[in-house]
Amino acid sequence: MKNREVHHLSHIDLDGYSCQLVMKFTPYTITNYNANYGAEVKQKLEMILDNIRKNKKNALILISDLNLTADESRWLNNEVIKLNQAKKDSVILTLLDHHGSGEESAKKYKWYYLDVERCATKIVYDYVKENFEFNEPEWLEKFVDVVNAVDLWKLDEVENFEYGKVCMRLINETRELSRVMFAKEDSDYKISLLIEASKYQNEENAPILLDCKIHKLKKQFFQIDEDNTLDNLATKYVVELLGSKRKTNTIYYKGYKGYLSYGVGNTSIIGNGFLLAYPEYDFIVDISFRGAMSLRANFKVSVALIAKEWANGGGHPNASGGRIMGFKEQYRYEKVKQQIELLINDKESVAGVLDYKRED
Repeated sequence: MKNREVHHLSHIDLDGYSCQLVMKFTPYTITNYNANYGAEVKQKLEMILDNIRKNKKNALILISDLNLTADESRWLNNEVIKLNQAKKDSVILTLLDHHGSGEESAKKYKWYYLDVERCATKIVYDYVKENFEFNEPEWLEKFVDVVNAVDLWKLDEVENFEYGKVCMRLINETRELSRVMFAKEDSDYKISLLIEASKYQNEENAPILLDCKIHKLKKQFFQIDEDNTLDNLATKYVVELLGSKRKTNTIYYKGYKGYLSYGVGNTSIIGNGFLLAYPEYDFIVDISFRGAMSLRANFKVSVALIAKEWANGGGHPNASGGRIMGFKEQYRYEKVKQQIELLINDKESVAGVLDYKRED
């Protein structure tokens, strides 16, 4: 296993991220991916397969807290067989789950392990102890029991159940980072919050104590130097992340330089912060998962005109929006950019150039 890269796909709830928390204490090189059900699962699996082909290294594909449909299981099984044809046993596939809806696939494939009596975190924990090198911290077993109690709704385990409810909300309401654009950072953020949460699980009135600490724990993650509001700390962090991806995320429209983000949100604050930090850009546009777009500028171009031309939208010269008809929800940034660049190429064929003064 030491010579294999681990590609770990897990769910986007407490149980899913806790599976990745357990794996954090193994000595292997791990890349985390997260998905909800539906099209996102296959897109993330395609991303894993692409990365394995590109890296050309032996790999373990580990899937936890996600059940695959019969079609998804058949497709993935065939893709792994293809990868292994060139080099024997170059890719190992393991799925550890507890959702009964995966029973059909579990009966057909040896790599599909199903146990409805334990949450996925507990399955992964027990599996790791048996099969992997494991530098287990003393608090982890208790935390696994907390996740198991709340995920399986064990009301009789009052102490663990109540603490698990707070941990569940901690994950569900942690949305400062886009998990599509900033997948690694978002995963690191949530796992670090769970590690911090574990520090209070044995304290008196632990659920209340953690509930009171959540805001502080979030700020602690983003704070580098002086204190500020959570919004300001997170904005500074996100703007720097956006800036680090300028090479791949820059777009051009009719001679104007723009930045394309996806699922970031809070465009008024983050968008304006980005334009101040990177004045070489004329505008920034953030696309939501449903195709709603929010544009911001800083007196260099009328984004109201861009919104009108792209989506029959509108607004103010420096703040506008609209909805892109026919936009297909994506879970990989490059696929979003492909859609927007097709739109741009189509709209650029329209004669004329943008002029901010038209909005005066």
